[in-house]
Amino acid sequence: MITVHHLNRSRSHRILWLLEELGVPYEVRRYERNPKTNLAPPELTEIHPLGKSPMIEMNGQLITESGAIVEVICGAFGPHLIPPAGSEPHFRHLELMHFAEGSAMTPILLNLYVGTLGEAGAPLQPRIEQQLDSHFAYMEQALRPSGHYVLDDLSAADIMLSFPAEVAMRLGRRADFPRLAEFVEHIHSRPAYARAFEKGGGA
Repeated sequence: MITVHHLNRSRSHRILWLLEELGVPYEVRRYERNPKTNLAPPELTEIHPLGKSPMIEMNGQLITESGAIVEVICGAFGPHLIPPAGSEPHFRHLELMHFAEGSAMTPILLNLYVGTLGEAGAPLQPRIEQQLDSHFAYMEQALRPSGHYVLDDLSAADIMLSFPAEVAMRLGRRADFPRLAEFVEHIHSRPAYARAFEKGGGA
């Protein structure tokens, strides 16, 4: 049994979705953000010093970081979601897996944190907006004609890129990035996604 330490309104939803897609049994331990600060509760630091989610416990091992968790789960239960090692699609898979948590999340997090500063953050906002545009545009053009990344069906890269794509839609960028909007609509229509949403407490 896999235990998922799941924080509401966080990237850990991707892990629940992945497990639902693969039909792997798991237990969810839910944690709620502080409604005033939006920070994770201190209980998470009792599991890992950084106190972040997602984290999973699997075979007696605590595993953190979304990309690592997706790779481990796919390696054990869903090898079809990762292209064969050494192949050209696999290089693309590695690139996009790291892009999702590295390049793409940097302007997203800056936008979130700088937005709380009000006028003090205003000088930074044009640069952040430019970077958001650049990264969302890259995600838009990186989609294959099938509407997926890397493979022509669901892959680990789709799972990882779902979060920044959803952020783009929450920021009102549907008209700017129509293919990205279609990607989000498609993943939201998947039964496994709906089951994960319910098991995660609606977030």
